[in-house]
Amino acid sequence: MRLFRILLAHELRMLLVSPASYIAATLFLLVMGFVFAGILETFTAGPQEAAPAAVFFQLFWLPVFFMVPLLTMKSLAEERRLGTLETLLTTPVTTPEVVLAKFGAAYSLYLALWAATGGFFYILVRFGGQSQPIDLGPLLGGYLFIAVSGTLFVSLGILASSVTRNQAVAGILAFVLLLTLVIGTRFAGTLAVLKLDSLAGLRATVDYIQVFTHLEDFTRGVVDTRQVLYYLSGSALALILAILGVEAKQLHG
Repeated sequence: MRLFRILLAHELRMLLVSPASYIAATLFLLVMGFVFAGILETFTAGPQEAAPAAVFFQLFWLPVFFMVPLLTMKSLAEERRLGTLETLLTTPVTTPEVVLAKFGAAYSLYLALWAATGGFFYILVRFGGQSQPIDLGPLLGGYLFIAVSGTLFVSLGILASSVTRNQAVAGILAFVLLLTLVIGTRFAGTLAVLKLDSLAGLRATVDYIQVFTHLEDFTRGVVDTRQVLYYLSGSALALILAILGVEAKQLHG
């Protein structure tokens, strides 16, 4: 455990000095700032059915598609290209410790960036001219969704980085995996063929893994343990595959 803490602290320092991290942070806050400003403008024009926080989190995928690849693409791919990963693994640390430390660092920064958006809502509450301009239910539910779903998103980025030496390829692969998970499953749910009775089981599976459905439930205050289990088990599977990928690369050079 002591070695894992040392690795985690090291990975956090490396992320904090990486230009990619600051590019990701800047783009993320700019995009979400413009999104928030647009939401406020819409709600100022007239009453809306959904709460501002619920609308804000519906666009979570915009920064996720780009922020997660930028945070994770160098984690394993760049170290393998430079040969430092092989050197690291000759020390008394294990492959799971290395992969989990890289995941923990990227996930911590992911959460920190999303936590920074809380400042938007603080400004709204503090200077909005009303004592309670937002509904805390969708806000807290949205951030809980971000925290839970982020485990899977970041672990997919780590997995993508574990299968290549090229960080650009790792970033593109992470983008494709996230696009398939978030948008691909939503598109699959609209296919007419899934409405056939013979494919009821497949339709239920597609409905179960739809990320936007989970988001809607969380922002309504409905926390389904099956959805939480889906993200945690999916994250565990992705990290296990990343560990196996690193070990396979070590065996085959």
